[in-house]
Amino acid sequence: MHSKPRLSFWQIFNMSVGFFGIQHGFSIQFARMSAIYEQLGATPDQIPFLWLAAPMTGLIVQPIIGYMSDRTWCKLGRRRPYFLVGAILATIALFVMPNSGSLWMAAGMLWVLDASINISMEPFRAFVADKLPQEQVSFGYSMQVIMIGIGGGLGFWIASKDWISIFPSLSKYASSSTHLQFYICALMFLGGVLYTVITSNEYPPENIEEFNKHKQESRGVKHWAKETYNCIFHMPPAMKRLAVVQFFSWMGLFCMWIFYSVAVANHIFNATDKHSELYELGIRTASSTMTTYQIISTAFAFVIPLLARRFGNVFVHTIGLLCAGLGLISIYFIKDPNVLYVSMFGVGIGWATILSMPYALLVKHVPKSKYGIYMGIFNMFIVIPEILSALVLGWFMRNVFNNNYMDAIIMGGVFMFIAAAVVQTLRKYEREAAQEK
Repeated sequence: MHSKPRLSFWQIFNMSVGFFGIQHGFSIQFARMSAIYEQLGATPDQIPFLWLAAPMTGLIVQPIIGYMSDRTWCKLGRRRPYFLVGAILATIALFVMPNSGSLWMAAGMLWVLDASINISMEPFRAFVADKLPQEQVSFGYSMQVIMIGIGGGLGFWIASKDWISIFPSLSKYASSSTHLQFYICALMFLGGVLYTVITSNEYPPENIEEFNKHKQESRGVKHWAKETYNCIFHMPPAMKRLAVVQFFSWMGLFCMWIFYSVAVANHIFNATDKHSELYELGIRTASSTMTTYQIISTAFAFVIPLLARRFGNVFVHTIGLLCAGLGLISIYFIKDPNVLYVSMFGVGIGWATILSMPYALLVKHVPKSKYGIYMGIFNMFIVIPEILSALVLGWFMRNVFNNNYMDAIIMGGVFMFIAAAVVQTLRKYEREAAQEK
């Protein structure tokens, strides 16, 4: 087996810019979708169910795309064809979304958008493992965190601006600032992915004849289902523990993403009219404060490799999850919107470790030839808790929380604390990996 060459900073930068673009698709939906649902008539207990598209498409699409990309080789490479196709489809969905005339049209477009984002995003995790030698993998994932932070922060900033008030001439191209926010994010998404597709190459399979033979032998849904089944039920022990950590981490994040913007508008700005300027100000303020967690995650990503080498991945991830939990719970006690920036500071540290540490731990325990399918399966433990949240949170909102958005955000903080406790069970696997070096 040939060793992979070390890549320069700029080569790793180029292969990560696509993640910068993808985050605009996530940011605009997190900033605006719950508000769009409310304005189209959804009640608080209906909103979680309307978000079901995001995790369901991930659950279906990610393992399939991971399996397919492991077996793809063409002029564009192995992973890059999926980056490009997903970006084109997501761009179309982002242009259509703000023009939705009904609640179910908006929900349907969210299914299309999230399926497309998953097609583009899933192979990016395997792309790092494909291209980088083991000693650069942590840095590769940290660079993705940096790009996620910059792209996500810019996306939330775009969502926080009243573009027609700033540039009245833009009213010729869109009927509202919300429309312009979606259009701008769509173009940023496509541009970022195109940059990576154009500037990065991929290594061909080491034995192309054997690769093509294996690809022919393993074609079809039956083989995909069999291999996926075997990988799920023969997961390495460390991956099983990481799956539990992911479960609670992403339950906490989903509580924040669904309810944060409308919680700020309803409970901090006390906006009762969903079509009022006060409500719109609350939504824009929430978007503005959410730029903080993206900026902090970007800054913290630069020090993650240093901290991980000094204290270990488990310790760093634990600190991040505790900071995120404290940040979410603190929102309940805030009256002054400006203090929300402090809460988002803690969330940003947690977001940085959630995006990097689990993957840095995982790649040490899975076969290199199956990075794509294992990354797809691992991402299932992101979408499964989101599906559960979408199905169950509505009942909690109606019967336990009395439709109080803030209670759901507190529950998100508690989930982060549970994840931090479970991370401690990974210490023995980290020690074993260190001894094998």
